[in-house]
Amino acid sequence: MNTTKKTKSPFFAEVIESSLYGWKAQSWEWNFSPSFGSLVTLEANNRIWFGIVYQSATGSSDPARHPYAYQKTSGELMAEQPQIFNFLQTTFECVTVGFSEHEKIIYQIAPEPPKIHTFVQYATTEQARTFFASPLYLSILFQATHISHLDELLLAIMWNQHKMGLLHEDKITASLEHLSLLTGNDYRRIKLFMQRLEANNLIH
Repeated sequence: MNTTKKTKSPFFAEVIESSLYGWKAQSWEWNFSPSFGSLVTLEANNRIWFGIVYQSATGSSDPARHPYAYQKTSGELMAEQPQIFNFLQTTFECVTVGFSEHEKIIYQIAPEPPKIHTFVQYATTEQARTFFASPLYLSILFQATHISHLDELLLAIMWNQHKMGLLHEDKITASLEHLSLLTGNDYRRIKLFMQRLEANNLIH
């Protein structure tokens, strides 16, 4: 008798659009999207790309079909009209914030974009711990002019680190110092950002 246990795949999506500066991926399940501000990875040809999730959306995969309001719960709709979920899809977008080769993390854009159909997974705790050990990734985020609500993204990144048990006082201090340099010592912006960190119980 085969007693080998099947392990759940860590992958949950694959790349459908790609550029040097980031990628768009489609979730394999329409009702799943990685958390805003989470660190995800792609791996191919002995290189790991690191990306931060900054946008996600769920909608129709068929331009001729659109979701409508039925005044019923999703459970009721699944039981009565399961076919309406067949054309839904969830996509999310990531900004590249670095890559790794030969077990060394490099905080810059990778030499080539990831290939279409490369699988996406969350960074492991160890990968996240190593990646966020330096605030240098913030420089790449500040150059990504297509990202709106950057401070919201920064808060989400810190919140995700907090949930993983990786957000410590020295790391917050280093990040705030780097942010101060990137914003041209914008005291008002940094002060407001710190107040929101305090409100979210990320600093005391």
